[in-house]
Amino acid sequence: MDIDSTTENKSASFSTESVFTKKIFTCAESDTYNQNISGDHNLTDSGLEKIGWYSPKYSMSRPVKLDPDVLHENRCIVFEENNNTIDSYKVLRTKVISRMQETGSKLLMVTSALPGEGKSTTAINLALIMAKEFQQTVLLVDCDLQQQSIHKYLGFESDKGLVSYLLDDCPMTDLFTWPGIEKINLISGGRVIRDSSELLGSPRMVDLVADMKSRYPNRYVIFDMQSVLAGADALVMAPLVDNILMVVQEGNGPCLGNWSSMA
Repeated sequence: MDIDSTTENKSASFSTESVFTKKIFTCAESDTYNQNISGDHNLTDSGLEKIGWYSPKYSMSRPVKLDPDVLHENRCIVFEENNNTIDSYKVLRTKVISRMQETGSKLLMVTSALPGEGKSTTAINLALIMAKEFQQTVLLVDCDLQQQSIHKYLGFESDKGLVSYLLDDCPMTDLFTWPGIEKINLISGGRVIRDSSELLGSPRMVDLVADMKSRYPNRYVIFDMQSVLAGADALVMAPLVDNILMVVQEGNGPCLGNWSSMA
């Protein structure tokens, strides 16, 4: 398994250091694709044609509208025009996609050594910047079952999440949220649970990941996962994914022991 690490400076700038990681997965939603007769031409919102642009209509997802001020406050910045940090995320995107394309993988787990190091904002910004690529879509899944914070960072309410499917038999189609941004869909919200590692290792979760991985060949799935030293969740989830991105706050690099070899 490969493990990539990235270092976040939480004051403003974002720098990356590469050391990459392991396996991957895809999604479980019925999408219809927004393509014209020629099959590979699409129009942007401004009416400009983008040849090769692959953009689905998320007809089965709950639409929400994001507030730019909330996004900025929570450091979800990849759609801001004059933010130098965006280039750092583009570098990270290039490194991640290059490594995943080498192995044909589609599933990426984003975690950190300790809580508070920026893993969730990194997962969100990476998912958003990857959705700007022409030939793939992105599904962002909140797998931190003890927190469920992605929808809070993005500033919308959500009463259903992964736990709703795994424990309450909620249909998967009820979990998807479309944030009004082309080519990205997400799952986040609902109740949190303490026995999260047992749930992530359950047969229902294993089957869900397998289904997500096989459903859409052009979709990357990004899982925001509990920090490694906060519990067992990352260790349980690691065998199910293709690659792992480790986020470490700048100047804060705790020893992870043999975790990398176990992942």
